[in-house]
Amino acid sequence: MAQRARITIPQRTDGVGEIDYGRPAAPDFGPLARDRIAVRTMVEGDLRSLIAIDRRITGRDRSTYFRRKLAEALHESDVRVSLVAERDGGPVGFIMARVDLGEFGRLEPTAVMDTIGVDPDYRDQGVGRALLSQLLINLMTLRVEQIRTEIDWHDRELLAFLDHCGFHPSQQLCFEHTLAAAG
Repeated sequence: MAQRARITIPQRTDGVGEIDYGRPAAPDFGPLARDRIAVRTMVEGDLRSLIAIDRRITGRDRSTYFRRKLAEALHESDVRVSLVAERDGGPVGFIMARVDLGEFGRLEPTAVMDTIGVDPDYRDQGVGRALLSQLLINLMTLRVEQIRTEIDWHDRELLAFLDHCGFHPSQQLCFEHTLAAAG
């Protein structure tokens, strides 16, 4: 019986980061959720709904944060990738993200997911999966190969959700240093 020769196909052809279109496609973990739940681009009129959803999730008023992030997403970004999910005539979830064209010495465009939230009354109904699935499709269209986010290690629910959606710990470490108050 003759043996077949093994062929090695490289993932990358050089250090610049050429895309290997021959590798298997990334898993699309939410086509059904995406079809059932309306997902659209975030607009300025969504601010009150975003704040209300976040308040129901966190129990805190982070309206200043959301005003700043929405202004950044709508007016300071070249590419709008933040999304809102709607059911029953109004927003029930959102995902705020941006595309960075090079970060920390990298040349490849990378997406950064800042915030994701689903109204507690609509949890476990595919809203988060629909949002993330649509975001990933939009990013692939833009030829963005990677999305990053940071979460609180103790937020086990979000950690489990991201794990289920194919996220994994990065090989990069995030460092912080607390600055003493002057005075």
